[in-house]
Parts: sequence; structure tokens; C-alpha cells
Amino acid sequence: EGVNEMYRNQIDVESIKKRYPVGSRIILHAMGDDPRPIAPGTKGTVRIVDDIGTVHCNFDNGRRLGLIPGEDSFSVISERNKTERDAR
Repeated sequence: EGVNEMYRNQIDVESIKKRYPVGSRIILHAMGDDPRPIAPGTKGTVRIVDDIGTVHCNFDNGRRLGLIPGEDSFSVISERNKTERDAR
């Protein structure tokens, strides 16, 4: 961690935002070092990608958490339906 990692993250933020657009549905494969991890296989919806590249999600189990690409393992399963019929 430190200044160099912050700069690297800022450079990568735009590619992370493109990979995980707001409203995308994701599935969590594994969490890094988190004291209250969310179970693998849990699905969620991307709320925002912040300025350092953390992907903030609302999970279907009611949890809200920021995922860190490279630290946590997750992938997009679909993008938001324009009618948002899947929103809960």
C-alpha cells in the first residue's frame, strides 16, 4: 500500500468502471481478507465504482460492501435490464 498503489489504482479506475458498470449484476467467487466475508456464490448489483477502483455493491442478502479487484474474486453475470424488472 502507499502512494504508488494509489496512483496505480487511479490509472486503472477507468478500466474497472468499464468492466463493472453501475447496475451490473455480479457474482462473488471469493473474498480476500475480510472479517465478515460474504459467502461465495452470493449475487449483487454494482452501485458505484469509487475513485480508487473499489466496486461498491448491494448484495441480494442485504449486505452492502465494496469489493477490490485483485483482492476479491467476482465477475459480471449481466448488465442492468433497461426496465429494471429484476430490481428488488
